[in-house]
Amino acid sequence: MNFRIKELFYLALTLVTFVAGYFFLRYAYKVSDTTPFTQEIVLIILGTIATVFITSLLLNKQTSVEIEKEQNIKYLELKTKIYEGLLDLMEELATKEKLNKEDITKLQFVTHKLAIVASPDVLVEYNNFLQSVSILSQDGSFQNDSKGMSDALCSLTVTIRSDLLHEHHTQKHYSLNDIQQMIVQNSNDSVKVEAGSKT
Repeated sequence: MNFRIKELFYLALTLVTFVAGYFFLRYAYKVSDTTPFTQEIVLIILGTIATVFITSLLLNKQTSVEIEKEQNIKYLELKTKIYEGLLDLMEELATKEKLNKEDITKLQFVTHKLAIVASPDVLVEYNNFLQSVSILSQDGSFQNDSKGMSDALCSLTVTIRSDLLHEHHTQKHYSLNDIQQMIVQNSNDSVKVEAGSKT
């Protein structure tokens, strides 16, 4: 908002300069009818002032665009890192003979990290994934369930890919309340994985 005020200030200053310059130019032309060189000096000064104001406006706009671009890059890097962390964790869990409490705690933390950056589509698919994992982990491991794990992970990774590349195939609109309910549901389902692994 601060940048917007500054931008409007420069715009108003440029407008005032042009308006004041116009009236001053008319006055200067009448006063300096006999000396054309003075008229040219006045034109040069007004042109220089207008150029400085317009350049300042454009530089501020460029800075704002660069800052926004930098923020988007950092956000995408964070999102990618969290998604990679999830896939690494699932690879680690899939190769273990028995799931322990520490593994389930890691899964719960990834659930909360996802809540920070994941799109609603990813949260929905992650919920489906957790439900599948809950069923598959009832024997305390995933070693005999590689097909089921692969299918569940495949759907999740396709949705993650779409999110990272901004390929939104579903145009469904999610309210803030819908997203909050999905996060709570995912958190609850990650607890169910723990319950399933203990049986």
